[in-house]
This record gives sequence, structure tokens and C-alpha cells, in this order.
Amino acid sequence: MAKAKIKTAYFCSNCGYEAPKWLGKCPSCQKWNTFAEEVIEKSTKTRFASADAAAGGSAFRKAAAKAVTLKDIQVQQEHRFDAHDQELNRVLGSGIVPGSLVLIGGEPGIGKSTLMLQVALKLIAHKVLYVSGEESAQQIKMRADRIATKNNNLFVLTETDLDKVFNQVKEVKPEILVIDSIQTLGSATIDSAPGSISQVKECTGELMRFAKETNTPTFIIGHINKDGNIAGPKVLEHMVDTVLQFEGDRHLSYRILRTIKNRFGSTSELGIYEMRSDGLREVNNPSEVLISQREEELSGVAIGATLEGNRPLLIETQALASPSTYGTPQRATTGFDNKRLQMLIAVLERRGGFRLGMRDIFLNIAGGVKVQDPALDLAVAAALVSSFEEVAIPPTVCFAAEIGLGGEIRAVTHVESRIAEAEKMGFQTIYVSKFGLKGIDFNKYGIQIRAYGKLEDIFQDLFN
Repeated sequence: MAKAKIKTAYFCSNCGYEAPKWLGKCPSCQKWNTFAEEVIEKSTKTRFASADAAAGGSAFRKAAAKAVTLKDIQVQQEHRFDAHDQELNRVLGSGIVPGSLVLIGGEPGIGKSTLMLQVALKLIAHKVLYVSGEESAQQIKMRADRIATKNNNLFVLTETDLDKVFNQVKEVKPEILVIDSIQTLGSATIDSAPGSISQVKECTGELMRFAKETNTPTFIIGHINKDGNIAGPKVLEHMVDTVLQFEGDRHLSYRILRTIKNRFGSTSELGIYEMRSDGLREVNNPSEVLISQREEELSGVAIGATLEGNRPLLIETQALASPSTYGTPQRATTGFDNKRLQMLIAVLERRGGFRLGMRDIFLNIAGGVKVQDPALDLAVAAALVSSFEEVAIPPTVCFAAEIGLGGEIRAVTHVESRIAEAEKMGFQTIYVSKFGLKGIDFNKYGIQIRAYGKLEDIFQDLFN
């Protein structure tokens, strides 16, 4: 009897690109020497086709789909689970969608397992199966005791074999499944080590079929590589319904849960937690966290009103402009785009007359938040000028406007939400663009709205 031929392929360890032979340079991500050979031979039928190995077996197999006209499709209001976590509900888009596959990525030790265990403990009304391939049942129990939330419907399984996981799923019949983590799972149909590209892709594909065929929400925890991307093939992010990124500095107490992709809601939402000894605390008013408490006024500090999804935030920008010690001035940013900072410096030099060319510029967004909202331009520019002139900006003033290359103050979206958030936080004055205030009733706000069209007019009003 002839022995079956083993099929192999070469995968890029950086982006997951597949090639039939070894390549020195990856055509997708342009990295060198990243290809590794892996066995891709699979069995002729998936484990879901076998009732003995599958979680649901053929009983959960859907009928063959048929093409229908668009007008015959009935749209139903999707039912969502309440996660009993306002921050997680926000980033998921108002709750957990049945049959959804959610991928949560983050650095080791950032708190991904704590977050998912805490959410599983809060779902008292639903049967949850928590599968861990990294920790023992005793370690999970110790963490649950620290969180101090009781849930008799939470089942814990320590297993790395996907077949055995599905056997337990068939027995327990959970309403929600949590996998911690996808890099530790292995499938018997792939002859390679757990965590390899082919194993991650195969296991995610099986979990996706399980979630869709049984309508069971499934959460997958994944690690990230040194570039900050989720480890494994890039196609992994395309397979799942939602991708969440858990960010933050392990040396700081605050964590940020950011939506990268979401088929059921906004892709710009943000959730903020505080890491404590008894678990993660939801931060319902992040503006208080992101604004530093100071005893005296300092130069180089300005407050900007930004927007993450539908959530307005007040963020503190800190700038330092000091004489350059070396020949080439330094430009360093934390939480802000460095190229955008270079543009703002050029605008301030050309349109405002501030000689920043031979100054070292350091910019920091307080709280460890990464901001891409152009509405923070005016706050950054004000902080730079404040540091350059050594004049402090009053702590009751904030900014919300974009700056153009001509020095014009451009309007930003949802300016009313930004004004309302500034008023709620006790600010007395907000600087905005005069071109984005059409239809806004100034009298309904208890904050002074100062609208300008040119950058020099704002600085003349602010610093003179």
C-alpha cells in the first residue's frame, strides 16, 4: 500500500504569506528570511463532520445555502448578550452578538486573561466554558478568587488539543466559549507544532465554523509580535468578526481596549480600564484619568477635545521645546503621529513666525493613549507655543480644531459632543473653528465658545 504523500508549504512568519517554495524576501511584507516550511496535509473531512469528535456534529450542520433575491431577505433585529461590562459592551457595539468570533490581542502580561475571566465571571445567567492552554486550573481559581465574583455556571478546561476541547464543548454545551490562547491550541489534522501559522489558521477556522453553526459567541485570546501586530497569519484577522486590541504600559495602571475591526459596530470605539489587585475596574469617565492633576500652572500643557468612535475624550498634550544641544534638532513623540508633528512645526514657523527649527521638540499624550484625531492639532500647536514662549495656558481652556497648511483653523466632526464634554468637565473656554458652528445654539452651553478662522488670531487672543 502506497504511503500518502506529505504536502508542505512555506509561510512567512511575519505576515503569514503562503508560497509553494522557499523565498528569500516575502512579496507581501517585504521582510527577508522569514519563510519556514510547514506540513499542510489535512484529513479528508473536518472534525465537525464527525459526531464523535465535533462539538455539535451533524446535528448543528446547516442546510445547503440557496441563492435568493435581495428583496426576499428578511432583516431581523439581532439579539445581543449584555456583557455586564460597559467598556466591553461599547467596543463590541452594544453587547455580545450570538455566533460572533472575537479576537482579543495584546502583549503578554497586559491583562487579556484577567479581562476575559472577569467577563466570564460576570455572565452569571449564561453557561461559559473557559479553555486555557497556558495556565492550570489552580492558577485560574486563584485569579478568580482575587476578582471575588462567584459564578456557578463557569466551567474551566485546561487543554491544548482542539479535538478534546470540542468533545468537552459537546458535553458542557456552553452558551459562550473563551479560548486562552489560540497560539497554544493544536489540531491533529496538521502535523506541526502549536502556535505555527498553519495551526493557528486551522484552529481559528474550526472555531469559526463552530461559532457560526452553533450560534455560540466565541472569544479568542491572541498574543502580538514585536511589531505590535497579532501573532500568526494576517488572514487570521480577516477570518474573525471582531478584532480588539488590549493596550497599555505594564508599568502604568490604566489599560485601553481598542476596536480594530468590527462587523457589528463602529471600528473606532475605546474602552478604558484600571488594573488593580482585585481585577480590572471600568473607567466610566476617562477624561478625569487622562487629565493630570497639577498644583500650579505649567507651560507646554494644553487640553484637547478628541473623539474615539462616538465617545468624546479630553486629553492632555504635553510639549517641551528646548534649545538643541547637537547639530540636528530632535523630534520625539509619544501617542501622536511624528509626521503630523513635523507638519505642525512647519506651519508654526511659516504662518506664526515661531522659530522652532533649532529647538528639540518632545511631545507626549498623557495617559498612554494613541491619538489620530486631527482635532488635536490646535491643542498640540498651543502646547508647543506655550513651551516656546514659557507662558502657561489657563487650566480652564481647551481646544478642538484641525490646522491646515495655510494656518487656517479647520472644522472637525461632532463639535457639539466635544463642547458638551468640555462643559461637563468644568472647562470655561473652548477654542474651535468658526467654520463648523452652523446651526449650533451657543446659549444652551455654559461654556464660552471662542471661534476663529486663523491660527495667528487664536494665539493673539490666548497669549496677549
